[in-house]
Amino acid sequence: MTVESPGTQAPPGTPADPAGTRQVIRPYGDTTGDGMVQMSFTLPVPAGKRADAAALQLAGKMGLDPASVVHSKAMGPDFTFFIVYGKVRHLVDYASIPAPEERAYPLLTSQEVNLAIRRALNRRLVVVGACIGTDAHTVGIDAILNVKGFAGEKGLEYYREIHVVNMGAQVTVEELVERAKAEDADAVLVSQVVTQRNAHLHNTKQMAAAFHAEYPTAVAGGMGRPLLVVGGPRFDTVAEADLGVDRIFGKGTTPAEVASYLVHALLPAGATGPAGPADQEDES
Repeated sequence: MTVESPGTQAPPGTPADPAGTRQVIRPYGDTTGDGMVQMSFTLPVPAGKRADAAALQLAGKMGLDPASVVHSKAMGPDFTFFIVYGKVRHLVDYASIPAPEERAYPLLTSQEVNLAIRRALNRRLVVVGACIGTDAHTVGIDAILNVKGFAGEKGLEYYREIHVVNMGAQVTVEELVERAKAEDADAVLVSQVVTQRNAHLHNTKQMAAAFHAEYPTAVAGGMGRPLLVVGGPRFDTVAEADLGVDRIFGKGTTPAEVASYLVHALLPAGATGPAGPADQEDES
């Protein structure tokens, strides 16, 4: 990416911002500021020169000029996968993009999580996790729950004050609700990796509706029903209220982030105070 002086090559009609308040950037491909980008897509046509021409026409309509097909491959007899490289003239004012909201709770160590749970509950916190519907990809739920964890962090099974029930893949909503009730779960964690035809959204809404129906007098998550937490790579276009859940986690989420959120959402604020001598002995 490259930074340009205020007003450089701004689109016609763009209001002038005060000097020093704009940070205009463009894509970086081979050389600084060349505007080159690479994208991939599939078209429902047989591979060949006519298909390449269709890909270039599509790239042109998306603003790539000039563009070239750098890779095309048949995906069966009737589909072709393309990688297209081309130049865009679009600019972005980076300075105008608001900074994302900071995490509303501190990131805790496993020792701090264990201590907070023991102080507040005097029992283990119960978490039930699963991949629901036809989703057979356990990589997401295992990354959070399995003791092997993710990104160098051990999963929730490692936390001795958390009791984890990992139901695995292709769990029906009915089975999940039944198991959560049987375990008296404090939180339910659902991973959704399969996103074709928005399956992740449909499955999550169905799951949330089932829990709300099963606990009709609940005030909120952790207050009359389990906390409902969902995660996956394609939830960035929706909010919790859209799905009926208490929290959405996106790609790259680590076990510590989830554990810290559970403490924040389910336990009193004072539960994460500094450890005293007795607490330190318990953690040794």
